[in-house]
Amino acid sequence: MEGSKTFVRELETVDGSLLTVAQLSAGDVGCVVWDAAIVLAKYLEAGLVLRRRSVLELGAGTGLVGLMAAVHGADVTITDLEDLQDLMKINIENNKQLITGSIQAKVLKWGESIMEFLPPPDYILMADCIYYEQSLEPLVKTLEELAGPETCIMCCYEERTMGKNPEIEREFFKLLHMNFDVEKIPLEKHNEEYRSEDIHILHIKKKLKNLS
Repeated sequence: MEGSKTFVRELETVDGSLLTVAQLSAGDVGCVVWDAAIVLAKYLEAGLVLRRRSVLELGAGTGLVGLMAAVHGADVTITDLEDLQDLMKINIENNKQLITGSIQAKVLKWGESIMEFLPPPDYILMADCIYYEQSLEPLVKTLEELAGPETCIMCCYEERTMGKNPEIEREFFKLLHMNFDVEKIPLEKHNEEYRSEDIHILHIKKKLKNLS
């Protein structure tokens, strides 16, 4: 974070409280709040029972989605690479007065050991994690190892048509469909204010034959 300025994004919760999320003016893709994170965060408020549920966020970046789950009573671990830990911890500290569950930040590099994150969580959250071609196989491997038979993976992503993005998305879903069932959530079930035709929310669960 050295040399980067922070600027704040605010998001109102359903009860009128304000989540304040620090972002960095310079750095990797995880340093800012992407639209898909906002869409998923607001979707979490649409009637899901999160209190006392275990939640793991992958590629959390600023930690916004996990923070929203913790506001609504979930026990949350937000994860990303080492260089984003300070930013996530700042955002946890800045919103601690709103947390009704619990939240912690940890390092998780896709494709590496996930033993410390077991047993499988009730929910795995991921927003805009489909962008690096070389990260697709490690990401799917991590999902396969983390998810249990009852784990619901919520994946929100913005459909992008530029460059290699369509090819990367196709490859991700090809890998995913080998071991997971995927359900697309209709747009009308997204938050009325925070929705977009090109931002999709998926519920993903392990196929029965692959439960172990």
